[in-house]
Amino acid sequence: VFVFFLDTDRALVLLEEYCKKLRKPEEQQLKKAIRKVMGIFKSSLFQALLGSFKKKATRHGTTSHTSLPAALACDDLGCLKD
Repeated sequence: VFVFFLDTDRALVLLEEYCKKLRKPEEQQLKKAIRKVMGIFKSSLFQALLGSFKKKATRHGTTSHTSLPAALACDDLGCLKD
């Protein structure tokens, strides 16, 4: 789960670096869209959703973000537990 949070932080860093390279007039619309995504990643709603995922993953003993979707799907769909 912590990898997921670090990946989000890393994504923000990479998006910021990419935005700095967008200087041409025809790239400004893309830059604006990327900044909007960055704003979403930083929003309290997105952070709350990440917190919810963390709680569900912890409840399922999930330690890797690769198995997080399966854990969440089973939780939401009521999959049988071992």
